[in-house]
Amino acid sequence: MARENPLWGQERIANDLLLKLGLRVSRRTVRKYLPRPPSGRPRGDQRWSTFLHTHAQAIVACDFFVAVTSTFRVLYVFIVIEHHSRRLIHCNVTAHPSAQWTRQQLREALGYETQYEYLLNNRDSIFSADLDESVKRLGLRVLKSPQRSPTANAICERVIGMIRRECLDWLIPLSEAHLRQALKSWMSHHNSGRPHMALGPGIPDPPRNLDQPLPKSRHRLSNFGSVRTKAILGGLHHEYSLASA
Repeated sequence: MARENPLWGQERIANDLLLKLGLRVSRRTVRKYLPRPPSGRPRGDQRWSTFLHTHAQAIVACDFFVAVTSTFRVLYVFIVIEHHSRRLIHCNVTAHPSAQWTRQQLREALGYETQYEYLLNNRDSIFSADLDESVKRLGLRVLKSPQRSPTANAICERVIGMIRRECLDWLIPLSEAHLRQALKSWMSHHNSGRPHMALGPGIPDPPRNLDQPLPKSRHRLSNFGSVRTKAILGGLHHEYSLASA
């Protein structure tokens, strides 16, 4: 109970044990077995990961990463991801990133009637004070990750690594348009075809056939017809679905 509820004290835990579970335990006994907080951490404060988990439905994160074309042209990819569902809500490419261009991308991704409350980004110079003010006018509060702490924006960093491992490491972009088209195809696969362990496993935007109840048997299907295959990125990945008999 103490690990799952870091804000609870000895009296709260003793009262919960008595009223909810019928166990009469002294506060002093609870204090004796309470785990000691790690050194350097203020009493009662929650971790950054706890904040992200608690407010996941209200948080979107954004970041840039670099891609190189076949002619050694450096392009910058901007992504925006939703924390709760792991759904990529925006992705675009530019050769000359600027605060004005980034502002327009955020407007396209979030809109003016946004359902989110926080935008998480890093302390890159492109996320200027003027850009933060524009984000606030969209109704969001800007959260800055600490310097040299990529794990503070772990979900965004993870999806960037996923894009590299599952897409860009296996093809060479020929141009800006080619890179944009490949990322658009992979983004659709990420949102509607790729299982994510963080979701249970689950899919951010599951297809309609996944809404049907699972069969009782683990190895046999009651209405088996055929398996359909859809190639993604020229066969780099595939999506599978069942067709009715």
